[in-house]
Amino acid sequence: MRDAGRCVEERGEYRLYESFVDGTFCKARGGGDGIGTTKAGKGVKIMVLVDARGLPVAVDTMSASPHESRLVQGLFDFMLTEEMPQRVIGDKAYDSDQLDEQLANEGVELISPHRSNRRPENKTQDGRALRRYKKRWRVERTIAWIQHFRRLCIRWEKSTMLFAGFLHFACALLLLREV
Repeated sequence: MRDAGRCVEERGEYRLYESFVDGTFCKARGGGDGIGTTKAGKGVKIMVLVDARGLPVAVDTMSASPHESRLVQGLFDFMLTEEMPQRVIGDKAYDSDQLDEQLANEGVELISPHRSNRRPENKTQDGRALRRYKKRWRVERTIAWIQHFRRLCIRWEKSTMLFAGFLHFACALLLLREV
């Protein structure tokens, strides 16, 4: 996957002025390591960071137990590009002051709408930056492309590394379509 990402980066196809992040749940029927429990059952989360065009920039599979806002920082360890995105746009699940501070320390702006239970004096987003939220359908489309591969809809592998290999192979195929 790294070679496909470098090939796309060399051609200048990545648009990192804004990136979108989201996660999806994948049931784990076969059991194994790296599986967490949720209300939906046992499984793993597939976390995806895409650029402005919807090309995967970082992808990883993690336990389903922790909240998605705690898993975002781990995605930056698997970046395919040398440079960091300028903005990361997520849904309400990513409205976290702690995550906002962590990304700001790395020079990344976090844009996400506020949860309904946030107090008015603690609001940090204004309407201008949230206009970019309208384009978040691109990460949903990329997740749909990933779930098009039957092997990634339900995790049958016992090993997390094997499942992650299939996930990275699927993303490499998505990147090679652009080359």
